Amino acid sequence: MDYKNLKKNHSKLYKLLVVEKKRQKNVINLIPSENYVSQAVLEALGTEFTNKYAEGYSEMRYYFGNKNVDQLEDYAKLLVYKVFKIKPVDYGVNLQAYSGSTANLAVYHALLNPGDKVLSMSLEHGGHLTHGHKVSLTGKLFNFIHYGVNRNGFLDYDQILQIAQKEKPKMIVCGASAYSRIIDFKKFKEIADSVGAYLMADISHIAGLIAGGAHPSPFPYADIATTTTHKTLRGPRAALIISKKQKSKFQVSGSILHELIDKMIFPGMQGGPHMNTIFAIAVCLEEALKPNFKKYAKQVVKNAKALANELQKLGFKIISDGTDNHLMLIDVTPLGHTGKTAGEILEKNGIIVNKNMIPYDTRKPWDPLGIRIGTPTVTTQGMTEKDMEKIAKKIHSLLTND
Repeated sequence: MDYKNLKKNHSKLYKLLVVEKKRQKNVINLIPSENYVSQAVLEALGTEFTNKYAEGYSEMRYYFGNKNVDQLEDYAKLLVYKVFKIKPVDYGVNLQAYSGSTANLAVYHALLNPGDKVLSMSLEHGGHLTHGHKVSLTGKLFNFIHYGVNRNGFLDYDQILQIAQKEKPKMIVCGASAYSRIIDFKKFKEIADSVGAYLMADISHIAGLIAGGAHPSPFPYADIATTTTHKTLRGPRAALIISKKQKSKFQVSGSILHELIDKMIFPGMQGGPHMNTIFAIAVCLEEALKPNFKKYAKQVVKNAKALANELQKLGFKIISDGTDNHLMLIDVTPLGHTGKTAGEILEKNGIIVNKNMIPYDTRKPWDPLGIRIGTPTVTTQGMTEKDMEKIAKKIHSLLTND
């Protein structure tokens, strides 16, 4: 992009941009929740759609001058249907949530009442803060009960069923931010149906893998699916909510899920949508429909498997003994490190990870037992399995002083 105006009139800020661009180019980024967007996505974020206020939805705006905005939002929704292979007659789509956290909170508020019981994966075992952790607003407003993984690092669906039948939640949330195995959405749907609960799938981490055919889809099983757009989907920092066009189980009689969610996003929780971001979402969705995106998604998984295998050969303890998706958790304590010290050493040497709790962690989140690594960004940069072998050996050398 041409940054001549920044360079001329905002030199201090421009210098920050220059050094950040250089940093991103020169490091090995293994954070599984990050990615590098295309030049087209970057350009879309800087368009004149930034200037437009567009409170409301297509053909129902509170500001005039939104004909182009309506066309943009309608088109972006059609792209969502194509990417996830679903039909407009069956599902409603909301593109306006500012983030994945906002999207999740909106779903809870739209379909539940404060204090209602929700069953979700605990943060310590791979869930997300917005899956009802006590420090999150979600955990303060709703009564979250949690399931986890067994000692081998896998979801135990029989145990989840037992918890659901005992607790009788109104919603079950599946999906994770640090679980490296395939999620069986069909089994989750059977569990939810057995207790009359909604099934919400948070696919923020795996949305790009689903779009590319590298992970099973939550459709038609999930009643609601939320996702960010900036991870494996390789778009801007934003979110999507996809919900069935079916009647609500617990809210006002006759209310439809996607209509309740739309109303909760606006006017319930947000004002005007960020139309430049929705423009960029449309760009990344068009990219996700291209044949090379399927190759990308499958290569992400191939790279993750190769990285996990090589690390295991070198003696690393991988949670669940491997990966089926884009990420893995590593217990670094056998190497004499915590997640914090390991991450600091790697960063000093150009490898970027994030410290992360592992199942049955005995330490605090700020300095846990493990690190979380993944392959979306390095795959975007064109790396393959041979590069993963080199990265694994470098990580081993740095963390063992070998």
